[in-house]
Amino acid sequence: MKALIFLIFLTFRPLVGTAAEPPAVQRGVASWYGSEFSKTASGERYDPMSMTAAHRSLPFGTIVRVKNLATGRIATVRINNRGPYTKGRVIDVSKAAAQQLRMIRSGTAKVELIVVR
Repeated sequence: MKALIFLIFLTFRPLVGTAAEPPAVQRGVASWYGSEFSKTASGERYDPMSMTAAHRSLPFGTIVRVKNLATGRIATVRINNRGPYTKGRVIDVSKAAAQQLRMIRSGTAKVELIVVR
């Protein structure tokens, strides 16, 4: 009987407490980086044409939607590095992501970050 109750609990457990949590949102200044031959903190070789980024605390592999607040442009990036180390900045994006966000020329942009997964 206990086994049956446990099985029922496991079957219906996903229905308990599955209210969607609001996505983590962060606002601040983004910059981009382009040192083509460097290794990232995750051990990967930096590829300026990949949609990747550096963040101080998000786990490697986290997918983040970055929105340029001035232009409305959006880039989805994968965290594979640590940084930025400049005060006031929240994320460093790859050159490809910076192009998509239309921030190559300015070098920085005010952005909103939303953790996708």
